[in-house]
Amino acid sequence: MEAGGFLDSLIYGACVVFTLGMFSAGLSDLRHMRMTRSVDNVQFLPFLTTEVNNLGWLSYGALKGDGILIVVNTVGAALQILYILAYLHYCPRKRVVLLQTATLLGVLLLGYGYFWLLVPNPEARLQQLGLFCSVFTISMYLSPLADLAKVIQTKSTQCLSYPLTIATLLTSASWCLYGFRLRDPYIMQFL
Repeated sequence: MEAGGFLDSLIYGACVVFTLGMFSAGLSDLRHMRMTRSVDNVQFLPFLTTEVNNLGWLSYGALKGDGILIVVNTVGAALQILYILAYLHYCPRKRVVLLQTATLLGVLLLGYGYFWLLVPNPEARLQQLGLFCSVFTISMYLSPLADLAKVIQTKSTQCLSYPLTIATLLTSASWCLYGFRLRDPYIMQFL
């Protein structure tokens, strides 16, 4: 196996392993919700923004024909749906959760309608979809910061997940390398 092929395989494997690890970090929240029968100390917004992020990148991967993007984001989307449904089941204020979900999914559907109905050129669609996905990736990374005021007020980082922070760092680094190898500026900042 040539050096470039081995390096590419290593980078591809790192993207898959680290990303699935990052998406699996929600399993501890799922376990907490099931054990306590509540959503105390569990944030909803990261689940929702990650779901929209997964669906966007899944579309980008499908349009580009990138199997790694397709596999990772299909698994990620399925996990996020599981987390969202569990959160909805244990949440006492379902109306707020449903409104947030409907709003963000509405934005996603408007985006899809725009890309597939109003942007007929596949290359332009890929570029614009990449930019759209980049915006959602940024929102996914920012969503845990909703607890920043709580961290400052309590002077405790208990509500922040150390394993998720490390998984996010490793995932981001591997996708940056993957995007660099493909010369794709949107993937370079993905996840």
